[in-house]
Amino acid sequence: MADFDHFLNWTLKPGSHTFPGPDGGTCINEAALVAAGFPYQPVRCIEEMPACFSRPICRWAMRLNYEATDKQRQRLLPFVTRLACADTEAIERERAAYIHTRTRGRISFEAGLAVLEGALAIGRQADDLDAADVTSRMSTARSRAKPSTSMPEDYLAALFTSLAWVKQKVRVS
Repeated sequence: MADFDHFLNWTLKPGSHTFPGPDGGTCINEAALVAAGFPYQPVRCIEEMPACFSRPICRWAMRLNYEATDKQRQRLLPFVTRLACADTEAIERERAAYIHTRTRGRISFEAGLAVLEGALAIGRQADDLDAADVTSRMSTARSRAKPSTSMPEDYLAALFTSLAWVKQKVRVS
């Protein structure tokens, strides 16, 4: 899946998302759900991921996704299809220890990617996913996205303030 990011045309973003926008607009774990064939759902914490996903690896991927710049974050796309690799409790503990010993304190994004790659090499590997299936799943999720109808909070605050002012003026007149 080395070419995953080229055919996917999905945009990774920080945080959890109610539903992916037309360009994707999800975190790495939300994209991984869709790529693996699960229905889309926001992922606010790793425990919301299905059991077939490695908790330590998804937790580390979420941290990388959150701390990365927009440009760096897109470099996580090739890992989307590799997160559904949960193994025995012993292997999951080994993965967690591997990540923990290499991530004390702040590390660069490059070093974080190397840690993710190393943790993924421990234990069971995710099943190979057919590129056409993944593309179809992601396109289906993207097509279900509705255009954004939200307004910035400062706009709404100004709107409500002006409406309250008008309401007061109407009563006085």
